[in-house]
Amino acid sequence: MAYDQELAGRIRQLIGSDPEVTEKKMFGGLAFLVRGNMAIAASSEGGAMVRVDPEQSDALVATSKATLVHMRGRDMPGWLRISSGDLHSDEQLAPWVEIGTGSARSLPPK
Repeated sequence: MAYDQELAGRIRQLIGSDPEVTEKKMFGGLAFLVRGNMAIAASSEGGAMVRVDPEQSDALVATSKATLVHMRGRDMPGWLRISSGDLHSDEQLAPWVEIGTGSARSLPPK
């Protein structure tokens, strides 16, 4: 399945013209990177994959409809999946863009 290009466009619009942000096709989706660190992606599995502080993963899962990303048989603390059904409006998407870009900014540049 290809990533949702409309969702990618909305993420792009919410991020704005930040010179530290680049886009890269990854894992069949379109990732948005801040200084080389992935922040958020329009996922090939639908919806978005968002980088978060690993210590906040459990709290965000408990207080939202996000789920922990599961790859190659294991949970990935620090990565959350938000289904496309929970990202219909920019009001739903904007907090995840902010969380993802903030988390990526907290990391050293690559």
